[in-house]
Amino acid sequence: MRITAMLTGPLLTAALLLGTAGGAVADETPTPTADGSESAAGPTEAGTSFRTATAFRPGQRATAEASTGDYLYWVFPADTGQRPTVTATVTLPESAAARKGAATWRVDVYDGLRRRQPCVNGAQTRAVAADADTVALRCTLRTVRAWAEPWANDPLPGSYYVRLTVVSAQEEDLGLPVRTEIEASTADRGGAYAVGGKLAAPLVPGVADASTETGTGNGSGSGSANGTDDGEDGTVLASEPEDGWSSGRWTDRWIWTVAGGVLGALAGVAGYTLARPSRRPSAPSYGA
Repeated sequence: MRITAMLTGPLLTAALLLGTAGGAVADETPTPTADGSESAAGPTEAGTSFRTATAFRPGQRATAEASTGDYLYWVFPADTGQRPTVTATVTLPESAAARKGAATWRVDVYDGLRRRQPCVNGAQTRAVAADADTVALRCTLRTVRAWAEPWANDPLPGSYYVRLTVVSAQEEDLGLPVRTEIEASTADRGGAYAVGGKLAAPLVPGVADASTETGTGNGSGSGSANGTDDGEDGTVLASEPEDGWSSGRWTDRWIWTVAGGVLGALAGVAGYTLARPSRRPSAPSYGA
């Protein structure tokens, strides 16, 4: 009974810590928006290159009116331990008679170094018939790492560019008006995907120029209209996460480490207490 009472309190505390960490690892829900809605209103235009990409935050819905054949660009931030998922919806002209044939649409995601990141889940490319009304695309990336080897193509914290375009269409269909919607979610995967190192700074193009300038630069992007600044070279800076860049400062792996140490110490104390021989009082000796 004494051993049980001694171990009950610490064991319950360790179990609570483990439950908290497990809940963080299992959390796959997208980042909620500030107004509690499924997705908040975002920018209503898109850029035409990496340098003029329109910035938006995860949880926002970015829209744009464009023409079939245009290259449309957006940019959003993703931090360490997050798994970004980009969804794109293209609404085609209402009159199916205006289209002469089928078309193939594609969404690509690039990191801050403009390296195309592979999609591990979702339909990145989709062909639609001539009489289709909409086409939906989806791309889920690998979990963002805090640090990677120079030769690796691992996703790193920073800006992520979304490019949407039609890759195959009849020549007569090029130029037809379309409406596009882009959304991004960043599910937190927890410390199970943490690594030992970290970047000195997130991969945000133009951040060095922006840190020394106040206001917008002379670029042609839509930075100030979307709450971001442009670098001197016109590169649009993606908004940073609401809680700022973590860059691997803290993960719930610390909780697992502390809880494991506590459980190991308690197991050692319990094992010693159970294994040591009991001390019986020696019989009194009487003189002759």
